[in-house]
Amino acid sequence: MKRPRRNHTAAYKVKVALAAAKGDKTLAELAEKFDVHPSQIVQWKTQLLDGATGVFLTATEKRESQGPSVKDMQAKIGQLALENDFLAGALARTADAGTRCASAGGNGELVGAVSAL
Repeated sequence: MKRPRRNHTAAYKVKVALAAAKGDKTLAELAEKFDVHPSQIVQWKTQLLDGATGVFLTATEKRESQGPSVKDMQAKIGQLALENDFLAGALARTADAGTRCASAGGNGELVGAVSAL
């Protein structure tokens, strides 16, 4: 029978991951002691070791590692908005030219001019 899903606190995960990082006991022993699957212990240990470098980063390094700044993103949004406007205008012009050609029999004249003759 399956056990119900358990949600572990961050403190508990750190405790298990630190015990695994020490290397005093095998994964099987830790799994039995903490009643957690060995693959879960490995995953928590990996997350702990990957995140440990963030503790010693300076404020500048943290900002750089977070990704693009707000200013860069706003500039990109402006560029994309300009491109959208340009392409929408070009699409409207080609759509107008296409309806002129198709409705006038392909000679490029307006439909109203043909019917007025």
